[in-house]
Amino acid sequence: MRNLFIRRPVFSAVISIVIVLLGLFSVTRLAVESYPPLTPPEIQVQAVYPGATAQDVADAVAAPIEQQLSGMEGLLYFKSANSSDGVMNLSVYFDVSRNPDLAAVDVQNQIARAQPQLPQEVVRNGIVVQKRQTAFLVVLALSSADPRYDTEYLNNYAKIYIDDELKRLPGVGDASTFGQLDFSMLLSLDPDHMAQLGLTVSDVAAAVQEQNATNPAGRIGREPAPPGTQLTIPVITSGRLKEASDFERIIVRGRPDGSLVHLSDIGEARLGARNYDLAGRFDGAPTALTPVFLRPGANALQVKQEVVTRMTELAKNFPPGVRWSIAFDTTPYVTASINEVVKTLFEALLLVTLVVFVFLQSWRATLIPVVAVPVSITGAFFGMQVLGFSVNLLTLFGLVLAIGIVVDDAIVVIENVERIMAEDRVPPAVAADRAMRQVSRALISIVLVLCSVFIPVAFLGGITGLMYKQFAITIAVSVVLSGIVALTLTPALCAVLLRPVPEGATAVAESGPVAKAFNRFFGRFNRGFRAVTERYLGAAGRVIDRPRTFFAAFAVAVALLLVLVRSVPTGFIPSEDKGYFGMLVELPDNASRQRTEAVVKQVEGFLLKQPAINHVVSLVGLNFIQNANQTNAAIMFVMLKPWDDRTTSRDQFATVLGGVNGFLFQLQQTRGFAFNLPEIIGLGTTAGLELNLQDRGVNDITRFAGLTGQFAGDANALPELRGVYPTIRVNTPQLFVQVDREKVKALGISLSELFQTLQASLSTLYINDFNRYGKTYRVQAEAQSRFRQTPEDIGRLYVRGPNQQMVPVSALTRTEFRAGPSVITRFNGFTSSLVVGAPAPGKSSGEMLAAVERLAQDKYASRGVGYAYSGQSYQERASGGQGGLVFALGLVMVFLVLAAQYESWTIPFAVLLGVPFGTLGALFGVWLRGMANDVYVQIGLIVVVGLAAKNAILIVEFANELRAQGRSIREAALEAGRERLRPILMTSFAFILGVTPLLTSSGAGAASRHSIGTGVFFGMLVATLVGVFFIPLFFVAIRSLSERGLVRPGAQGAIPQPTPVAVEGD
Repeated sequence: MRNLFIRRPVFSAVISIVIVLLGLFSVTRLAVESYPPLTPPEIQVQAVYPGATAQDVADAVAAPIEQQLSGMEGLLYFKSANSSDGVMNLSVYFDVSRNPDLAAVDVQNQIARAQPQLPQEVVRNGIVVQKRQTAFLVVLALSSADPRYDTEYLNNYAKIYIDDELKRLPGVGDASTFGQLDFSMLLSLDPDHMAQLGLTVSDVAAAVQEQNATNPAGRIGREPAPPGTQLTIPVITSGRLKEASDFERIIVRGRPDGSLVHLSDIGEARLGARNYDLAGRFDGAPTALTPVFLRPGANALQVKQEVVTRMTELAKNFPPGVRWSIAFDTTPYVTASINEVVKTLFEALLLVTLVVFVFLQSWRATLIPVVAVPVSITGAFFGMQVLGFSVNLLTLFGLVLAIGIVVDDAIVVIENVERIMAEDRVPPAVAADRAMRQVSRALISIVLVLCSVFIPVAFLGGITGLMYKQFAITIAVSVVLSGIVALTLTPALCAVLLRPVPEGATAVAESGPVAKAFNRFFGRFNRGFRAVTERYLGAAGRVIDRPRTFFAAFAVAVALLLVLVRSVPTGFIPSEDKGYFGMLVELPDNASRQRTEAVVKQVEGFLLKQPAINHVVSLVGLNFIQNANQTNAAIMFVMLKPWDDRTTSRDQFATVLGGVNGFLFQLQQTRGFAFNLPEIIGLGTTAGLELNLQDRGVNDITRFAGLTGQFAGDANALPELRGVYPTIRVNTPQLFVQVDREKVKALGISLSELFQTLQASLSTLYINDFNRYGKTYRVQAEAQSRFRQTPEDIGRLYVRGPNQQMVPVSALTRTEFRAGPSVITRFNGFTSSLVVGAPAPGKSSGEMLAAVERLAQDKYASRGVGYAYSGQSYQERASGGQGGLVFALGLVMVFLVLAAQYESWTIPFAVLLGVPFGTLGALFGVWLRGMANDVYVQIGLIVVVGLAAKNAILIVEFANELRAQGRSIREAALEAGRERLRPILMTSFAFILGVTPLLTSSGAGAASRHSIGTGVFFGMLVATLVGVFFIPLFFVAIRSLSERGLVRPGAQGAIPQPTPVAVEGD
């Protein structure tokens, strides 16, 4: 009976139409992002120890907490930054498979265990544990030219009226305005007046706690009440204070004469900010900056539009003169890179169509395999939605490569149909039926083999496993759909669209100059192809007749492959021009924020004059690299102009970055560097080296800092690195206050009161809270600024003795300047120093890491210095063995599928032996273009394995059938090569030309496209041009060995066993 789908073409068409409709329905609901959620869950812990030094925070806060963290499920590493402003920022990282909510609960539980060991002031200030959103979407700027609306006002306006509105938008993970300029009731005290009145900070704190409190009084007439009670009336008392004037009327003490001492007698109250150490700027002007983070799986472009729409609505209620703008935006890169891939996708489709047309020489025949492309590609979107994928660079790369793959099955069918029509002179429907009987098994084998290569990748773990999964499963879905199309729609279209070509007819039947030109071209092409086929058969025959020579050549190819595996440098993700970069600016230790801001203004002036730069965002007072607040540091984010506007060499990313670094190098008393941000936002702080040197035996932070500096110097001298930068600094001038404890106790003075006086005067003392604008804010005490300008001011502070006498602090202490760290970082429980850097030009990240490891192990391990990676460097090292595992897994799965298909343990080797040629070509191309064997190259190798096996299957499958019909092994191999050469070349060159745009593309994301395109282009080129000569040899050798009885009898299953034919030697 004739094939069902040939008899029912409408039914065949309906299957494909349903696939397309499902895909179109799904594509509108898929998230759009540059990468899927790949960053490890990060739980951030923040604790504040007011007035403490960096060493105090590290010893009293960080160490007790970190001791409880090890052993949690899925923990990768943790690191903390402990700064001299009393703040500990601890980041805990988990495996990407860990649920972030459960990870946060685990961290919270461990902190609860450490809480009894923490200072009470730390517990009272609160320990914040939260999931940190890492997917930056945009940073909004709120600014005004009106001096009434300063940064403090704008910051609080954003926190009150904007942050929560944005957090409620669908797809927004978080939105929180930078800095701690939240309103605070600042009680600025005059230590001189307090001493004259015999008052201390403790007196003020006690008075505020007593008189600024919520005092519920109950209700009159509440139950149980006497019978006949008619009313229940709430009783209201004065509660928390609201205005500064209310706080100034607080009674601190009553005098014996009946007069009162109010807070206004010893200071003033004013509505200020909680902390002034951090300031935001946008394009050179003070600004409130609000970062908006993307929720995992959300559509970046859609969420940005939601943010813009909501901000436009909120702006209608802004005070006059207040405006908002987008200061930093990651979506242009998402849009541009995806548009470039989509453009490449259409270019690939045109080139594939051209190749198919040249080989098939008929628009009717060309239409049939080309129809498979939209059906398979569009249908893949449905599979992506079912599997929870998004439209991102990885899935789109999969679709680009799939274009050259999905036409293969249809080409195999139509080429066989046309051959049968020409040779047997039968109608298209009969030819289609016969062709399907011949190639159906081969089609199923190809689909199974390709799926067996791609699908197992989904079970790999880690970030690289997720990257492989998104790419490979997308192709696998497309391949399955193309197989369905080839088995259903393609034979039906062949029966309907193809027309018998009379003997001697030209390829293009129409008349006219264009038709004649096509006929001449096709005539020459066909004659040339017949000549190539004959020469191929002659060469293949000679290869078969000289097995020792060519197996030796095969061994040489494998040896070259092993050499390339060892010599091609490794990498992780190629560095891209994302349209923005980061900068760190550091002044000498202890430089004030005002001084730092002056330098930042100078840098902003330089940047905004550069033709390639669009906007500059600055955060003064933040060391982004160390995740610590430092008044002498600033982080800057620079937005470049669109890629189409940066066409000259001076406007290219590397040139701009180099120019900025050159300018920073010339600044006096300033060190800084510009750096590319990680390719996956949230995967570390820079796109280069992140090495944490650890004190594992030095036991002295000054000596450890010296060794760190030596390490950076040695690393900078290595040819693999540049710009190596250690972050540890231990020469920060610090004023050490030595308390004479014996004298303090002899005078009956409380040590806690002495230290509280120091804290409240030189830092701030958190007393309690007040309410305003529907929010809760802090009440804080501090000394007036004129009493904390110089070291001598410490002596002007007073504490009270047991006889009510006021004792100057200078009588109880002595001061001296010492050098110490302004920030102490810890990594996995050890004091550490983060070392950042970048690969030298022409060197890969893998070479950089290898050089750093050699240096650390050979020269510093014996001196008590250990090392550990974080960020992108950690992930690169963690993924080191994944590429080889993926490749080996693909080969094993191909072998098992073919063994099951052929019921043979030997025939699969005839297919697999052709794979090394593709791998050799891929790595040779990568080496030739000076690229690294990164994740994208390894992803491409998976494709090469599948397609090289597919080419071999076409020959081996047909040769097996011919052998079963009684042909000799040599004759079967050569005849299979003759009959399958045209579809092999057609499908291979369709794929090769289809990926050519990846090699030559430019613009956003070009480095990734070059990486994946280079591997698959050269891999398939070599696998096709060399493999077609060796596959017949492999088939003859393996089949001959099998039939000679070197393999266990019965291994060939039901395949008939003709008389063995010997393989001639040289």
